[in-house]
Amino acid sequence: MMATFSAAAIQSGFVDIAEDFHISVQRASYLTSLFIVVLGAAPLFWRPLGQTYGRRPIFLISLIGSLVGNIGCAKSPSYGTMGLCRAITAWFISPAVSLGSAVVAESFAKRDRARYMGVWTTMVTLGVPLAPFIFGFVTVRVGYRWTYWILAIINAVQLVLFFFLGLETRHVPGQATLGKSEYFTFRRIDPTSIKPVDFIAPLGLITRCNVVIAAVSYSTAFLWGSVTTTFEIPQIFPETYGFNNQQVGLQYIGIILGTLIGEFAGGFFSDQWMWRRQRRGRKPEPEYRLWLSYFGYLLVICGVVVFFVQIAKSGTEWNITPIIGAAIAAVGNQIVTTIMITYAVDIYPSESAAIGVFITFVRQTLGFIGPFW
Repeated sequence: MMATFSAAAIQSGFVDIAEDFHISVQRASYLTSLFIVVLGAAPLFWRPLGQTYGRRPIFLISLIGSLVGNIGCAKSPSYGTMGLCRAITAWFISPAVSLGSAVVAESFAKRDRARYMGVWTTMVTLGVPLAPFIFGFVTVRVGYRWTYWILAIINAVQLVLFFFLGLETRHVPGQATLGKSEYFTFRRIDPTSIKPVDFIAPLGLITRCNVVIAAVSYSTAFLWGSVTTTFEIPQIFPETYGFNNQQVGLQYIGIILGTLIGEFAGGFFSDQWMWRRQRRGRKPEPEYRLWLSYFGYLLVICGVVVFFVQIAKSGTEWNITPIIGAAIAAVGNQIVTTIMITYAVDIYPSESAAIGVFITFVRQTLGFIGPFW
């Protein structure tokens, strides 16, 4: 969650950042767009290292780099410096969002995979609306720079906890499992040497039609059901309704609730759907899960239409209907997210890490391009 949480953390402070650096609110939003695009490209670098040295060392390095990057953002004297530090933070925190599907696949059996994959995808999706909701209160009371200080503090706490409690989930057949006594040392898990082509290997999944369709479908739903609404709220609502940062942050409650509802529907009902098929004596194919995704697509379309139409009709008088639309879109987005990622991993479970990187690349690319429209 911290990857998308960090990306969206400054959204409630766009107006303050614009005033601080004497730039437009639109240009201030590019600090989030930059984070998004780096978050999509960086996993190509981390994935081979995670395969060779394990997930745990990569996550520890990730937290150290993110901590340094957030401190740099808090101390940045200019817009350019802050952009550079945001890029550094995104680069180091990206393993959290790209290797998560691999960790889930390595930790849980197929019969429970949708449920726990849903928990992980919920955290990824929830980070987008939760951050501006929380930091809307922070920016009003102590200023937007404290957003970065708080993120740095969270990274420091995570680093300590993960160092002592984090488990290694990556295991190579024939290799001994790491014992707790070895957790204070780091060693190579996979003896296979890293080749330059390994850094772009996940992009080779573009030749597998089922993975590409799942990635593009999910990414499109994520763009409209999550990125678009969360980007438009901090830009439209202050100008249209005269909201301050705290009031802007409160608008994200609908998206948060919608995401949680969507996860229950996408995770629990998806597993039940597959289980009922198996109980009838027919082994469910991974594609059987996709039937439930249609409900998600319909909800995203309906929710986004309600969101924009109701904003256009409201004039300068705020009402709750646009937020209801955003919540409906969030429900649909989370249903599609859980089902599509679980489906892709079910098809090629041995390539769960590469699939996570590929899907992240597609999602973040669309998420970067989308707000410029």
